[in-house]
Parts: sequence; structure tokens; C-alpha cells
Amino acid sequence: MSNNTIGILGGSGFVGRHLTRLLSAQGYNVHIISRHTNRLDALKVLPEVTLFNGDPHDPDALSTFTQDLDVVINLVGILNEKKDNGEDFHRAHVELNRKILHACQSNGVKRLLHMSALNASPEANSYYLRSKGVAEHEAHQAAANGLQVTSFRPSVIFGWDDSFFNRFAGLLRLTPLMFPLACAQSRFAPVFVDDVAHAFLTALENRETIGKRYDLCGPSVYTLKQLVSYTADCLGLHRTVIGLPDIVARLQAHILGRFPGRPFTMDNYRSLQQDSVCQDNGFKHLDIQPTQLESVVPGYLGNQTGRKERLNKNRMMQTYSVSNPQQDKDSDNK
Repeated sequence: MSNNTIGILGGSGFVGRHLTRLLSAQGYNVHIISRHTNRLDALKVLPEVTLFNGDPHDPDALSTFTQDLDVVINLVGILNEKKDNGEDFHRAHVELNRKILHACQSNGVKRLLHMSALNASPEANSYYLRSKGVAEHEAHQAAANGLQVTSFRPSVIFGWDDSFFNRFAGLLRLTPLMFPLACAQSRFAPVFVDDVAHAFLTALENRETIGKRYDLCGPSVYTLKQLVSYTADCLGLHRTVIGLPDIVARLQAHILGRFPGRPFTMDNYRSLQQDSVCQDNGFKHLDIQPTQLESVVPGYLGNQTGRKERLNKNRMMQTYSVSNPQQDKDSDNK
């Protein structure tokens, strides 16, 4: 195991917690930098995990953290910002990435695994996707200085503590009878967080992944409306999901973007103008079979509908998939 000591930025986040557990179980030494290490009791008890108290945006703290590391993994990302101007996205994704690249170069770190996003591009319409695209591009440019970079571009990620299905579950519980939904026909290929973690692990152990960019998608494609309807079904809630006209969707984004927690913003709206699906699923190149969401999501949404209704739900979900199941199977086997 040549990449013994791994430093993770964003290790306390959703993907970071799952990846840390996996790397710890595989015997890697994992270092995590956080401003709030006192809140990370679940990670403290893991073997071979060291917590470093510091601000990742502080160049001095980052320099100290990256000393003696074999690999740096950057998982830092935010989904919303205080103002709709791109500044918070730029700071979290671009400015921090530049500091990470500088710290790696200064301390002789040769390997970087970088979390990007599906549809990330420096020319993207949304601030989120644009900042992710700039950061990904600059990370790969660092190869000219000897840094060995692999990046990952997942669709929406699901898992027990996700912010996708769990967020919609909370909203559905608060909304009686009808649920108005913006961008209802936007398409996703939700990807299981454990599969994403295994993609990072595979890249660590396979030098052929150096320089590559991997789009990561689940095995099936759904519209947002289908995913929200499925969430309601898992909860045993009878809700009619109503897709909003575009002009009303934009109005909803303007309004909800001012609510606490910003459940839906104008930048979310802009991001949803592109389908979050893979043309070439990176999992097949990593020899990973992606997990179907129906085998995981009901377990953490707490389905109480009973056996008969669960069977009906499973049959109904077979009609939810937008993609042809046989076509997906053939594609995965290529």
C-alpha cells in the first residue's frame, strides 16, 4: 500500500464520513482537517483516523496539515450561497482548491483525488457548476507540475444521511395533499454514496486512473417528479406532485431562496436546466456495479406502508425508470 497516509478536506461531510470509514477499514492512515473536530466523535473512534483542528482556508494550517501526506482528497463543496452572485461558490470551490494545489506542491504531495460534479464546466450557466468546473480544470492543469490527479463527477448522491431524499422527505411531511415541484422533468441518475467511496478507493489503488475524469451515475434514470413521488411513497404519504410551469418555478426559486436553509434557489434552478445523467458511466471503467436506489432508500426513509403496499410500490417503481432496464444492463456490461 504505497499511498499510506491520506489527508481529507471535507472529511466531516456526507461523502467524507463514508469514505473515511471505508479507508479506515482498509488500513489507511486518514487525517482530517476541520474547524470543529469536537463535533466529530463518530470519526474519532475509528482506527487510524487523526483529526487536525484548523481552518482549511488558512494557508498556514493547510500547509501544516499536508506535511507528510501521500495523498490529498478534496471533497469540499457547498450547494447554496448567501447571495446569488457566485462569490461563496468561488471561495469554497475555486479559491480553496488553489490553496490545496499550492500546499501539495510546497510539501511534495504527488497524488490528488478531486470531487467535482456532473455537468461541471467553466462555461456552465449556474454558479455552482461553473465554480466546480473551474476547480476541476485547474486541478488537472497541475499535472504539469507533477501532481497526479483523478477527479470524480457524480450525479446526485443518496445514502442514509443524504441531503436529497431526506430533504424532500421533510418537505413532503410539511406539505398536505399537493406538492408543487419546480423543474419536475429534470432527469437524474442517483448514485449511492458507498459506490462513490469505492470509486475513490479504486483510484487510490490503481495508477491507471491518474489523469482521468470519471462521471458517476446509478444504474437507472428518473425524473425529479418520479423521485419525489417515490419519496412520498416510501414515507406512506399520499401526495400529488404537481410540476410547475417554468415561470412559476423561477418565482418559487426566488421565494424559497430567502427561506432558512434555502430549500430551493435560483442557482439550483439554473443547475436543473441540464439533466444530471452520464453519457459514459465511469463505474464500468472502475469495475464497480452501481447500486439501485430501491434497495437502499426505503431502509432509511422508514417505510411503514406494510408488506402488500411495499410490493405494490416495487412494481410501480419498475415503471418509474426513464431508461430501458435491458439497455442499462447491456451498457454496464460493455
